[in-house]
Amino acid sequence: MEPVVHDLRLSETITPFGVGAIVDVLGESLIAADTSWWDRKYATEISCDRLLARLGPGVLRQAPAHAGRAAKETAHLLYWRFPAWRFCEQCTRLSQITGRNKGRWVNRCECGGRLVPMRYVAVCEKGSHIQDVPWFKWTHRGSSGDVTDSVRFCRSYKELKFVRSSQRGEGLASLNVHCAGCRRSRPLSELVGKNSLNRDGIRCTGCQPWQEPTSDKVCDHQLSAVQRGATGNYIAEHLSALDIPEDIPRSAEQAEEIRNHVYFEKVVADNGGPQAEMVAGWIADEVGVTAADVLTLAAGGDAAEEPSLLGLKDGEWAAFCKKLDGGRDHSVGDFVVDGWQVSAESRQPSALTSRLTGIGQVRRVREVRALRGFRRHNADAEFIKAGLGIDSKRKPIYPAIEMFGEGIFLQFNEDRLSEWESLPEVRARAEILVDRWNSSPWAHRLAVPEPRFIALHTIAHLLVRRLAFASGYSSASLQERIYAHSERPDRTAGILIYTAAGDAQGTLGGLVRLGHPDKLIPLLLAALGDADVCSNDPVCIESDRQGSSNLNLSACHGCALVSETSCETGNRLLDRQLVLGGGTVPGLLDHVLDEVRRTDSG
Repeated sequence: MEPVVHDLRLSETITPFGVGAIVDVLGESLIAADTSWWDRKYATEISCDRLLARLGPGVLRQAPAHAGRAAKETAHLLYWRFPAWRFCEQCTRLSQITGRNKGRWVNRCECGGRLVPMRYVAVCEKGSHIQDVPWFKWTHRGSSGDVTDSVRFCRSYKELKFVRSSQRGEGLASLNVHCAGCRRSRPLSELVGKNSLNRDGIRCTGCQPWQEPTSDKVCDHQLSAVQRGATGNYIAEHLSALDIPEDIPRSAEQAEEIRNHVYFEKVVADNGGPQAEMVAGWIADEVGVTAADVLTLAAGGDAAEEPSLLGLKDGEWAAFCKKLDGGRDHSVGDFVVDGWQVSAESRQPSALTSRLTGIGQVRRVREVRALRGFRRHNADAEFIKAGLGIDSKRKPIYPAIEMFGEGIFLQFNEDRLSEWESLPEVRARAEILVDRWNSSPWAHRLAVPEPRFIALHTIAHLLVRRLAFASGYSSASLQERIYAHSERPDRTAGILIYTAAGDAQGTLGGLVRLGHPDKLIPLLLAALGDADVCSNDPVCIESDRQGSSNLNLSACHGCALVSETSCETGNRLLDRQLVLGGGTVPGLLDHVLDEVRRTDSG
């Protein structure tokens, strides 16, 4: 077959054209094979211990890349033609056979017409497999009366045509697969019905298009006919990490101090008795924790357990907090942050500065993104790893890319945030999203919509929309990373907005220069002013069900939504009321704009 040569950006090998994805290139349909098909000699290994610790044993590798025009010897990725069934634009012939030109196979029919991929494929509903619809078999099946023995035993394999009949109007009923041998025609409207492929005896092969079906790969799940470009055909799972010095959170340090205390063994030995409570109080006073924390730690026995794997964001949060306390950062490396403390006594509105603790100018940061694997059809389907080779269990290869960039980090006041989110009106507002999050079969992949997450997430979106006008980057180039969790030992309350590029030199500094408090706080005030009135108000501000699966409250494209590639949750879990207030709900930054207006009028 004549090869199709096409350039992709490195980031596109992770998303949206990663392993298992269907790609339309130059009028042809291709699918990306797993990493066992990669030539390791040209796939550069990427180092990021923090990310590998979360992914498990394996190797991070970057897809082969080149500069300039590609030649025959240029390293490349392998994509398979899928679906294999195509029809001719001129003679409408439907087959898996391609034409020949001077002895070479080409993507043209024997009549000279261009071959077009069929628009429907078969997806396994639970096994995440995908395959061609066997059009010849499907055409000669069905429950209608014209399915005679001559139709069932037809052997005219080269006589299929994909035709359109104007007598049946528009839609799928007008599209037919016709066999010229037995005169049998079947409309595509019979293909998309529930259990239609199962009734016709078409079973799942239990593999991906680039794999050979084997007898040991038996899949009992049903197939469903879907359009080739349907969104549900490829649900990728990615994981990214900032390459930073791993700092131990304060809670882990305190736990170590408690274990190393001279009296800790007495608490463990007393096993919850009266002496244990008294001694635990002594330890708590010295370490700066509560007696309950000491007793909880001692309840595990006298053998100290290995510390659990720190969450990626927990380690990043600890590193950012350490940098904010350090002022100007003169270090070298891939994590350089200038820290600024925000004073409530500054000339800026106190309603805002009292809720901000620190601001960081992230001058350089390295991010590594990896593709874990994918699912098909729905989020409950079987997970398929990005590497399916013989060493996929021992040492799989994860497609990855490293990027260097800049950003802005905001740390919020934990005391003020905790006080606000404990209000009954705030919790009741967030509980609306929590109920929908619990009832959705796929929403558990998103963060828990607690009040602080919704508020900080919405603020991040508002700031991204404003920064797109001032930083020189489009909103699609900016990305967010939300640190907002109240259930962890170290509570987090911060926002990172950053941009990254695949070039080793990073980006151009248009974003980090806006991270100085004298520039960032006015931008944040402008962002709040933009969100105060939405073009869809009062419908938007009064709404409590917007977005995918109704996982947004008062947030729409007119006020809070950004490019989906910029958002961690795909433009979900947003609400302006929890930021600016509305009705009986007090917002986190409820009185900021009122203070600004009073100052301007005075």
